Amino acid sequence: MTVARALAQWSHAYRATPEDLALAERALADTVAVALAARAHPLRGLAAPLPDAARWAAMAHVLDFDDLHTDTTTHISVVTVPAVLAAGGDARAHLAGAGVMARLGAMLGWGHYAAGWHATCTAGAPAAAVAAGFALGLDVTGLATAMALAVPAAGGGQEAFGTHGKALQVGFAAEAGVRAARLARAGATADPGVLEAWLERVGGKPATDFPMAPAVPGGLAVKLFPCCYAMQRPIAALREVRDQVRGEITAVTVTTPAGTVHPLIHDRPATGLEGKFSLPYAVAAALLDDYPGFDSFTDDAVRRPAAQTLVDRVHADLLPGETGSLLDGRVSLRIALADGSEVRTELALPPGAPGRPPSDVDLRAKAAACGPDVPALLDGLTWTGAAELLRKHFPYIPYERQEA
Repeated sequence: MTVARALAQWSHAYRATPEDLALAERALADTVAVALAARAHPLRGLAAPLPDAARWAAMAHVLDFDDLHTDTTTHISVVTVPAVLAAGGDARAHLAGAGVMARLGAMLGWGHYAAGWHATCTAGAPAAAVAAGFALGLDVTGLATAMALAVPAAGGGQEAFGTHGKALQVGFAAEAGVRAARLARAGATADPGVLEAWLERVGGKPATDFPMAPAVPGGLAVKLFPCCYAMQRPIAALREVRDQVRGEITAVTVTTPAGTVHPLIHDRPATGLEGKFSLPYAVAAALLDDYPGFDSFTDDAVRRPAAQTLVDRVHADLLPGETGSLLDGRVSLRIALADGSEVRTELALPPGAPGRPPSDVDLRAKAAACGPDVPALLDGLTWTGAAELLRKHFPYIPYERQEA
């Protein structure tokens, strides 16, 4: 029994629960909403010549507003939803791919992510092969073959964070899975054992015994701020005490386990994209802006003198030890003011976390933030309708037409 065959058997044997189907529908709506929010983003033109799955995944990820599987630090839906839509699938195909991605992510473990791999891409390519393969009607052998054919694309590094490369490499992973599934359906052969060998080479621990339910163990976290998930907790904590901060801020100390801010690689951000991966800027945006939304993560917003002044006054006190989650422990913040007083706050779970799920009000507010027309577009959205909607708003334009 290879890992690939075990995962393929799990995906075929799994029977979706009502809770899983609700999760899939929320994932569809969230992924489509955050893609539509990026309609004016410069990446739209750059990604236009890419195939459907790559184009849609890149646009749904570029604002870093899509959901996250905190147990494995992977953005599951932004890979599997576009792969399913490109292959003509539905919620059941999404759950097959999402479940495989969660289980692959668990095998890869925190050490894989801490080593600098972009786990959304590494776990994502084989998972997208299952999502698309299930939509295309592949049997267990076909799904195992498709995963093997997707292994060459199972890469991606965290150096891309803060650049277009992050969203694009997620798109490449989604498209690689669709391509692999189509090749497997056409009769291409591959050794399923390559998935197991690859897992070992990149620091994972292969397994073949998987829990049957739920489809996505631990659930999915919904972001309420359009930035890296590692910034959600400090932003949410500061919003709870923002009204208490009066006068000049002389220093802000953030105390948190080191692993919980691992993706935040830009201490002195100069662009909006870099600001989405910056702990100091998370503090600045939370204190300066009524709502740290899209307007907080533009180049001009990041370069504001007030923001840059605050960024220079943030100090991170990182607690030692490895972590297996971006929500490990708690985040504590101490805000020192010019009059000698201090404001303190701490938080374990931000709103939207699996243990603190988003309310209907939260979800409606997020949809509205993605565009005034988005709530209506999401109303009654089907999987077929979602594909048509994305084709309309993100049309394929080949390089030749662009250059002409």
